[in-house]
Amino acid sequence: MAITKRFKALFLCSLFFFQALMLLDAHSTLKKEAQRPEEALKPVFASYPIFRDDMDFEFLALAIRRNISYLKRLDPQRIFYYGPHQFTCRQVLQCQEAFLGLISKNLTADQLNREIRMRFRIYRASGRAGNKKVLFTAYYEPVFDASLTPDDTFKYPLYRKPGDLLRLDLSPFDKKLRGESIPVRIQNSKVLPYYTRYQIEMKKVLEGKGLEIAWLKDPIDAYLLHIEGCGRLRLPHGKTIFVSYQASNSRPYRSFGRYLLEKGFLAPAQMSLQNIRRFLSKHPGILRNVLNHNDSYIFFQKVEQGPLGNINVPLTIGRSLALDSRLFPKGALAFISSHKPFVNSQGEVTGWTEFSRFVLNQDTGSAIKGAGRADLFFGSGSYAEAAAWHLKHYGDVYILMKNP
Repeated sequence: MAITKRFKALFLCSLFFFQALMLLDAHSTLKKEAQRPEEALKPVFASYPIFRDDMDFEFLALAIRRNISYLKRLDPQRIFYYGPHQFTCRQVLQCQEAFLGLISKNLTADQLNREIRMRFRIYRASGRAGNKKVLFTAYYEPVFDASLTPDDTFKYPLYRKPGDLLRLDLSPFDKKLRGESIPVRIQNSKVLPYYTRYQIEMKKVLEGKGLEIAWLKDPIDAYLLHIEGCGRLRLPHGKTIFVSYQASNSRPYRSFGRYLLEKGFLAPAQMSLQNIRRFLSKHPGILRNVLNHNDSYIFFQKVEQGPLGNINVPLTIGRSLALDSRLFPKGALAFISSHKPFVNSQGEVTGWTEFSRFVLNQDTGSAIKGAGRADLFFGSGSYAEAAAWHLKHYGDVYILMKNP
């Protein structure tokens, strides 16, 4: 009996020690994640990437010109944080005007590489703790049928930002929270988190407040718009309107694809948008549980053309990137490398190939957090949809800034 008790005590001590090590390791990993701009971007002094671009420069020039229009709206002395360094808006503008001039010269790839290395500073994203790489995903602009009035067919609303969705500035509470804010609502003199998806969709807490932009006929369509943050709505009489991200409830985002995997409803090999739609159409009883598993909720605005990024300029196909706006400078000129898919005529991914290109940091997203996440805009259509659903590859992000 004494031996059994001693063995049990030793076992419990060992288990406690193992759990403590696990907690320490998790805490250590968390501390390694970039929390500030100077931790997210590191100057590169050697081992430069090879600056090769897999697209022509027409869309790149368009994206830069859109970026320049954003920069010209700002105070020239506004400060942008590039890792450990600070630059004024005027310097960022000069950098992008210089790069726009550079790509207009029809240089060879070798000439362009030499010019960049001579004239620009290079910063590398520190990436995820552990592998120092950036996980790339993609997003696109879906097109769905919708109506400006509800009926028995169109009954799933898209909402604009509610008036009671406020942002609480956290800076006065702690200097470490400079620039941080959270969405809240005030009820009976209490500051509360904003409503969850379940409260909005099932409890109808926003219904009847005149916030509806349009109604869709499929709840999955509406949900996908929330994932992508932008889209085109085809109205019954042929007109099309564009909607884009305006605000969110900032609740945690949870993937409905992962939920279906974890519950055993679908196998990894079955994870495509078409299969998810087919499964949920055959099992309507679980549809709401699947969708409301995600607490995150997006509010939209109508825009005149295409989707807008977080710097309020239209996104450019293949050239607009979404990064964490807390860590990376908005509107920054960047260079990325990762993988892109081959897609057949049925919209199926048949393979992958490496690619690299210049992009602009023109957007952000609720799931794009930390120095190890990036989301690339692929436009609309079957290729864009396939890329958005299947691209989950590691790569690198570099930020460029002109030398003084």
